[in-house]
Amino acid sequence: MASPRSSGQPGPPPPPPPPPARLLLLLLLPLLLLLAPGAWGWARGAPRPPPSSPPLSIMGLMPLTKEVAKGSIGRGVLPAVELAIEQIRNESLLRPYFLDLRLYDTELSFAATTPVLADKKKYPYFFRTVPSDNAVNPAILKLLKHYQWKRVGTLTQDVQRFSEVRNDLTGVLYGEDIEISDTESFSNDPCTSVKKLKGNDVRIILGQFDQNMAAKVFCCAYEENMYGSKYQWIIPGWYEPSWWEQVHVEANSSRCLRKNLLAAMEGYIGVDFEPLSSKQIKTISGKTPQQYEREYNNKRSGVGPSKFHGYAYDGIWVIAKTLQRAMETLHASSRHQRIQDFNYTDHTLGRIILNAMNETNFFGVTGQVVFRNGERMGTIKFTQFQDSREVKVGEYNAVADTLEIINDTIRFQGSEPPKDKTIILEQLRKISLPLYSILSALTILGMIMASAFLFFNIKNRNQKLIKMSSPYMNNLIILGGMLSYASIFLFGLDGSFVSEKTFETLCTVRTWILTVGYTTAFGAMFAKTWRVHAIFKNVKMKKKIIKDQKLLVIVGGMLLIDLCILICWQAVDPLRRTVEKYSMEPDPAGRDISIRPLLEHCENTHMTIWLGIVYAYKGLLMLFGCFLAWETRNVSIPALNDSKYIGMSVYNVGIMCIIGAAVSFLTRDQPNVQFCIVALVIIFCSTITLCLVFVPKLITLRTNPDAATQNRRFQFTQNQKKEDSKTSTSVTSVNQASTSRLEGLQSENHRLRMKITELDKDLEEVTMQLQDTPEKTTYIKQNHYQELNDILNLGNYTESTDGGKAILKNHLDQNPQLQWNTTEPSRTCKDPTEDINSPEHIQRRLSLQLPILHHAYLPSIGGVDASCVSPCVSPTASPRHRHVPPSFRVMVSGL
Repeated sequence: MASPRSSGQPGPPPPPPPPPARLLLLLLLPLLLLLAPGAWGWARGAPRPPPSSPPLSIMGLMPLTKEVAKGSIGRGVLPAVELAIEQIRNESLLRPYFLDLRLYDTELSFAATTPVLADKKKYPYFFRTVPSDNAVNPAILKLLKHYQWKRVGTLTQDVQRFSEVRNDLTGVLYGEDIEISDTESFSNDPCTSVKKLKGNDVRIILGQFDQNMAAKVFCCAYEENMYGSKYQWIIPGWYEPSWWEQVHVEANSSRCLRKNLLAAMEGYIGVDFEPLSSKQIKTISGKTPQQYEREYNNKRSGVGPSKFHGYAYDGIWVIAKTLQRAMETLHASSRHQRIQDFNYTDHTLGRIILNAMNETNFFGVTGQVVFRNGERMGTIKFTQFQDSREVKVGEYNAVADTLEIINDTIRFQGSEPPKDKTIILEQLRKISLPLYSILSALTILGMIMASAFLFFNIKNRNQKLIKMSSPYMNNLIILGGMLSYASIFLFGLDGSFVSEKTFETLCTVRTWILTVGYTTAFGAMFAKTWRVHAIFKNVKMKKKIIKDQKLLVIVGGMLLIDLCILICWQAVDPLRRTVEKYSMEPDPAGRDISIRPLLEHCENTHMTIWLGIVYAYKGLLMLFGCFLAWETRNVSIPALNDSKYIGMSVYNVGIMCIIGAAVSFLTRDQPNVQFCIVALVIIFCSTITLCLVFVPKLITLRTNPDAATQNRRFQFTQNQKKEDSKTSTSVTSVNQASTSRLEGLQSENHRLRMKITELDKDLEEVTMQLQDTPEKTTYIKQNHYQELNDILNLGNYTESTDGGKAILKNHLDQNPQLQWNTTEPSRTCKDPTEDINSPEHIQRRLSLQLPILHHAYLPSIGGVDASCVSPCVSPTASPRHRHVPPSFRVMVSGL
């Protein structure tokens, strides 16, 4: 060990052996205990005290030479130590003693901030004026509470110094309602740890690593996009000034450009002890920290500054005040012991000195100097990296446990401090109020229209046009449409309008209303379509009455099936309100939050089974209704004036329901779209169905009230009208019970009338030919018999089941000569010059025409008994004077 020398002497003379009365104290100003073999070097002493002033020697260990790694720290601190010694001597603080400092050059690290020295079991008499690395943890806790950060993660370099700080931080945060969600450490490559922190949604990262690793950490953060307004890095603040400039070359080698490094570093907060107090208060030396700093700068001349100089200055004052207090204690005691009598075996005096050290409390250039378990309770500063420079933004007073944030200095990259985690705002996806209002308005208009149609149907129920279209069925169609309209109001009510319990009730109510309304409207249309199909597609049907009561029974049966399904559904597995959570989405307003959409559904345990039953039942009815509508697409009868419109309605309901159900299922996660589609499908189906059923009736009844009757009258030629006017009977009204039979016969009658018109034209030609000379009669009989016989057999173009036409054909085949030989054979040998208008000629012509009229088409329409086979008719007899059954007369006169 090198010999110590007094401070201020030009040479290093060998020190005298320390007398027993001399006190030797160890001053561990900052960092200590990186002891190496042969660490003692030359020492600098203080001026020799006068003989009358016994010295109190203290020993200072610090690196001073350039050969020592931390020599710049010691050389920067030494001027502060000398200032303190001079001021203490000038104030005669230890009179009659003389404070003597013995400095020794060593490889010990002067800035002893390692937390290892805080272990009082190993180092019970260790004190230091510089705060340890652990001193920043209470400051970090205060900062976290200030910004309400309750969830953090740690990233630590695998070095004992940093691990000790992290372990102490864990203890500080424990019980403070702050969660350490992830703890990561690394040796050389921090990228894996940074990626894990991001995967765990860590937003506030507490880092413990040196400045070389800091560059790698921020490069990894840049690659993982863990910087900016959503993240906050808190790292040690004791790095060298502009440390990033020294390491950016290495950062570039890892494909991290300098601009990328600076972008990731922007906004980080550094935490370190405050080198000098910023308060304008006089210290124990009588000077403010600012005055001291000027004196220090003047004294150090060309020596570089050290941030520990203020703590060394205060450390000398701590020793002086401790010795002074110990001297006062000894003087007040009855032992009459002197301070210079101290030796290392005197435990009593050692305890007095230890207690005096613990009671230290004064304001120094570094702030309030107070010890707690040997640890300095100092001031911690916060700096923030802003625009490529570090700016002080706040400080923490450990003595008062207060945090002061300098106004308008701390700057976050977002509009507010980052969140400590991804804030998940659960947001119920609700139906837009404007959309609900618009669709509700359309629904109200539809209900008003349905009410108008109902009023029209009831008011004109006795009109034949309305009566023949089953007004009761029409009322059911209107009722079903209004129920369907009403369900739209219920589908639009969600959690934003009603409570959870009410919503659950609405799940059941709207299902029942829509199901019953659909079945009522569609069932009525299906029943009417079935009646049309039953009349016109059953060719063997002779007489069948389908009353409205039977159609009501059909609709009631459909409703009964619906009620059975709905009751079983409600009793076994009722609908409940369920909430479905979707993946998070960014905030549309750009805030640092994530939106987790929530969507309410009406579901139960076996939802698929119940929907399958309902869809299968409705689907079968819909398919059968579409089939009936297709089969009756060509039926166009005025008496059944809405059959085609009913078919169109069935098509409309079927297609729109299929499309609506499919699209509604695909858009179940978009309530506005789903509600819009469902509402529009219901409105469209109900509206177009009601319009197709009632608008044609409105138009017909307004423009031509007698159209229903006029379209059913049988149209004859002018000659037939004159003859029928003499013998026709009054029209027998057809009651509602025989409507179906009448409608079938009218259709057939209309087709036969068209054929009769053709026959009339052919008969007229034959009559004109009969007006020729008698010499042509033989020619006519021989050459035109086959032609006339073909004309009379035109009825064979129809179905073989037509009874009247079959009788006519059989009669012509059995008696072909009767049509031509009704006169005597001798008359054909008369004089050819005989008058063709003579009674004989007229009788002959009538004998040809009347049998044809009687046997060709009158039996087919009921004008003569089909069993009559005699073609011989008196010329003076009228066909209408024959015996005709009353039922056939009704058909002739009424149709």
